[in-house]
Amino acid sequence: MDVNNHIHTHYSFSPYSPAAAIERAKAAGLATAGIMDHDSLAGSDEFETAGRLLGMPTTVGMEVRADFADTPLAGRRINNPDQASIAYIALHGVPRASRPILQAFMRPFMNARNDRNRLMTRRIHSLVQPFGFSLDFEQDVLPLSHWSQGGSVTERHLLFALALKLIARYGKSDDLAVFLKGSLHIPVTAKVESQLTDAQNPYAAYDLLGVLKSALVSAIYENAATECPDIRELVKMARDAGAICAYAYLGDVTDSVTGDKKSQSFEDGYLDLLFETISALRFNAVTYMPSRNTPEQLARLRTLCDRHGLFQISGEDINSPRQSFVCEAMRAPGFENLADAAWALIGHETASTADMSDGMFSARTLSLMPSLPTRTAYFAALGRAAHESAKIQQKEG
Repeated sequence: MDVNNHIHTHYSFSPYSPAAAIERAKAAGLATAGIMDHDSLAGSDEFETAGRLLGMPTTVGMEVRADFADTPLAGRRINNPDQASIAYIALHGVPRASRPILQAFMRPFMNARNDRNRLMTRRIHSLVQPFGFSLDFEQDVLPLSHWSQGGSVTERHLLFALALKLIARYGKSDDLAVFLKGSLHIPVTAKVESQLTDAQNPYAAYDLLGVLKSALVSAIYENAATECPDIRELVKMARDAGAICAYAYLGDVTDSVTGDKKSQSFEDGYLDLLFETISALRFNAVTYMPSRNTPEQLARLRTLCDRHGLFQISGEDINSPRQSFVCEAMRAPGFENLADAAWALIGHETASTADMSDGMFSARTLSLMPSLPTRTAYFAALGRAAHESAKIQQKEG
């Protein structure tokens, strides 16, 4: 039952290389694991190779921000805390042959994102310069991102670079908490303060990143303009590439599970319109995280997925060493379909890598198996069979 289709690596932001992510996933007891980096597929080969070596079935995906300005959702806060009309989209089950094509498609958007990242880095520099700090994009931020190997730079990288500088000066001490509260006027909870002042805390930089992200993004954020593909363009590219295009449901946030999101309202106030819109745009799926939403939110969401014939996927986004690779909420009765969905992704990726027209949402497959439950069961069985075959080959090899 334990699966996770949304594991970030250091090719976007994470403490883990693709191989280390597989090792942690295996140690946590996951049955399957899926890589999901922002704008990048650079870690997919290493992730798959590590999976084969450790007997861990894998899927490959990519998370992309897309522009909904030319849709009925224009001007709304969708699932992006920082900007209206922009939403996070997950592309799952990317066939091997399509990965270079999708990566080439994303490269101009990644370059445009870095123009904006440079501007935001300068804003951070302006905030901390009066206190004797400096922050430079090329020197301090870019080396954290594996950019030269195909990685992408996110807002987390910018603030993580600042976190490292703050800890280098103040250490894990009361001085660090005093600076945050007194000089930067950032509120720090008692729990986080105890983490930041614990000299033995190996995760202090990530704990500090959560504080900085929650408090400073609004002060330094520059709206994404040219770095987000139009949603129609992205859906078409995903369909042509044989990837499964999934809307990433966030839902209204009260207490943030990850500690780096403010209480905000997102899609729940217009969820019917959202489903009508993504259905009209020809999305294949919706992905959600059971641990982040209430039973009422999940019941409504799942009902709408069934009504619109949208495949349901799940995965907890892993980008911090404090996060568990296992989503225990998925073990609750009623979420068995999410484990089947992970195996169906593996089956889809196996079939479409061999022949794109055999993918789970290809025209040929839809004509042969129009029923989504039937299709999901078929591809889940295919995924499990592919895994058993790989195990036999590994033993014989």
